[in-house]
Amino acid sequence: MIDKIKAHIAKVEAFATEKKEELEQFRLEYLGKKGLLNDLFAKFKEVPKEEKKEFGQIINELKSKAEAKINELKEKLGGQTSAAPAYNDLTRPAFPMEIGSRHPVSLIKNKIVEIFANIGFSIAEGPEIEDDWHNFTALNLPEYHPARDMQDTFFIQTRPDILLHTHTSSVEVRYMEQNQPPIRIIAPGRVYRNEDISARSHCLFHQIEGLYIDTNVSFADLKQTLLYFTKEMFGKSKIRLRPSYFPFTEPSAEMDIYWGLNNEIDYRITKGTGWLEIMGCGMTDPNVLKNCNIDPEKYSGFAFGIGLERVAMLLYQIGDIRAFYENDVRFLEQFKSSI
Repeated sequence: MIDKIKAHIAKVEAFATEKKEELEQFRLEYLGKKGLLNDLFAKFKEVPKEEKKEFGQIINELKSKAEAKINELKEKLGGQTSAAPAYNDLTRPAFPMEIGSRHPVSLIKNKIVEIFANIGFSIAEGPEIEDDWHNFTALNLPEYHPARDMQDTFFIQTRPDILLHTHTSSVEVRYMEQNQPPIRIIAPGRVYRNEDISARSHCLFHQIEGLYIDTNVSFADLKQTLLYFTKEMFGKSKIRLRPSYFPFTEPSAEMDIYWGLNNEIDYRITKGTGWLEIMGCGMTDPNVLKNCNIDPEKYSGFAFGIGLERVAMLLYQIGDIRAFYENDVRFLEQFKSSI
């Protein structure tokens, strides 16, 4: 018996592990309620009297070495963490999981994309760093054209013909150059203009522009398309089109919706008229079609553009456009229920 205990002492001294699970198994084997040492102490009374002293000493030595080995390995493994209990122990308290939210501009963009997708419009994308041809010249804005002053532009200093695009119409030009009618696209994107930052304007903002080119497209088609959009987006069914000017459309118009005068906010945002300007639109100028290698004698079309921040400010009653870009968590958390 004593020889067996000495063999266990040698086993304890040689034991090593880098896993907490193995150390726990070792502890149970020697120091657990059903462990070896409990069995040996239980057999102590059966040992002959003349052997009790040696037997007791050898058992205590085994116990001391087992406890020392366990404490040594516990200290060594103390810095390690075990993933198993975190997933297997169902009694552990759960960590709070914060629910994220979409940015209000993304919510508006996704809604508009969905509305136009339902009537056959697909998405077109293009670069934000653009050349003069696609941003201006192809859109009936040749060099020194006075209408270029309508859009204060960020030019690249070392390349005067390279700029940050001022509208997503440049995406439409690229699409028309590579595709022949029928064309039915919307072009969402971020655009840049060298403007002073205030509560109502910013040097960057988001647009969605639409383009439809086919045979026999008329202004009536444009009107019905925009009426469908306003009903789906705002729930309004009354619009008006006021004559305006855009170099790349002719005739051109600004579209207003009748927002109503139901409360004080309505009076404020519509300046007491009940009408609210939403977007610019018009029939695609034949020169633009010609610049994109589309026959203006055969095809016609319309285009429109809407600012996403403007719509978000209207629908969510946001008074300052700068709130969209400040990444204030308190502001963004208000849109959690809109995911």
